[in-house]
Amino acid sequence: MKNFSKLIYPYVIWMTIMIIVPMLMIVLYAITVRGNDVLTLQFTLGNFLRFFEDSIFPSVLWRSLKMAFFTTIICIAVGYPAAFVMAKMKPNNAAMCVLLVTLPMWINMLVRTYAWRGILTRISLSSEINVYIGMVYNFLPFMILQIYTSLSKIDPNLIIASHDLGANDRETFLRVILPLSLSGVVSGITLVFLPAVSSFFIPKLLGGGQYVLIGNLIEEYFISTGDWNFGAAISLIMAIIILISMYVTRKLDKETPEAND
Repeated sequence: MKNFSKLIYPYVIWMTIMIIVPMLMIVLYAITVRGNDVLTLQFTLGNFLRFFEDSIFPSVLWRSLKMAFFTTIICIAVGYPAAFVMAKMKPNNAAMCVLLVTLPMWINMLVRTYAWRGILTRISLSSEINVYIGMVYNFLPFMILQIYTSLSKIDPNLIIASHDLGANDRETFLRVILPLSLSGVVSGITLVFLPAVSSFFIPKLLGGGQYVLIGNLIEEYFISTGDWNFGAAISLIMAIIILISMYVTRKLDKETPEAND
């Protein structure tokens, strides 16, 4: 067992280089003044104050959170019925549906978004609706698969027992199926909300540059403007929000009943 424990060393080295070091650099840029020399760093909280003092930046953050929230709600509203129908199918038919759901994911997300750009340019919709379409299309499979996995693990004997005790289909769904599938819903929320709130190329391609989200701001200040310090501050604020969201979803996940309980 001790020999096998050494296999974790390459992963730790990779994680340090690719995750920890970049995060430390983001924190360093966020709390220093622009144009610092490495040997004479000047620390400041001005980058964060700049974000909250200008009403434009909090409004973009609010727009991003609202976009991610409604994208998640739409994915639940569409994904839960789809997953419920799939879970009631025969195994072969359900496997085919899972294949159809995951098939678009075999293609790069950027390519799929470009395809939607070609479709939506022929339809006169608002930039916001275009972005919503792109968000839901790209993230819906994650919601469907998580809920389907949770539903498929429910013991059929629990549903039979519910009917034997006098519950109708509606009561069985509300008291048995829905509570036991909430863990899949919570997992789906995590996989949809977090990438949606930080997405930048979907609003950039489908919004035509008219619908700016927080991810677009980060991209602009890192690539176009070259103000890495302010871009790092925005990234750090976004990271804190994402960590809070992950904490909340984990708490909700622990409170939901499991299908095997």
